[in-house]
Amino acid sequence: MKRLLNSSSLLIGLILVFIGILDNRETINNGIEKALSRVFFKDNYADLWQVKPGSIYDGDTLRVVRGNEELKIRICGIDAPELKQPLGIESRDYLRSLIAQGNGTIHVLPIETDRYDRTVAELWIPIKPDYEAQIHLNTAMVEAGYAYHYQQYSDSCVSAENLGWAEKIARDEKLGVWNGNHQKPWKWRSAKKYTN
Repeated sequence: MKRLLNSSSLLIGLILVFIGILDNRETINNGIEKALSRVFFKDNYADLWQVKPGSIYDGDTLRVVRGNEELKIRICGIDAPELKQPLGIESRDYLRSLIAQGNGTIHVLPIETDRYDRTVAELWIPIKPDYEAQIHLNTAMVEAGYAYHYQQYSDSCVSAENLGWAEKIARDEKLGVWNGNHQKPWKWRSAKKYTN
């Protein structure tokens, strides 16, 4: 009887956790839909670009081109592991796989320019074959556990709140950077600065 009660309690607990995760995902999806409507149907329309082949350096930086224009993009509100860190290459490759779903086509909503003269932006990938659906790269990278919500620099992001929910999902499911004892990239860069 005691074993049955323990099993029932465990099952109820797992169901509640699962429902909580689904609610978080629904919150993120609703937030992304609202962000999409603000981005694609207002004055701050996101422009269509192409990702420059071979330019995805890591999980949060890439270059885009349109005619003779070229921008170096830093994805708004996230920080991915550096290439020399554990999961750095996996993070870069995951970003590449998401972008490949849109054949390199990308919607860019510039937010600001950072101190390295990169365009900080919200990014969406239109998905093949009909390009009707969108992948919001900012939240997709965080939700998969291949980037952290970079709260210190996310205030100006359209998706700032969604990044927090996406990180909660990744942390709860122990995905990517949340599976083990990984050093956050900003702490890793700071430590490298003082050892060089």
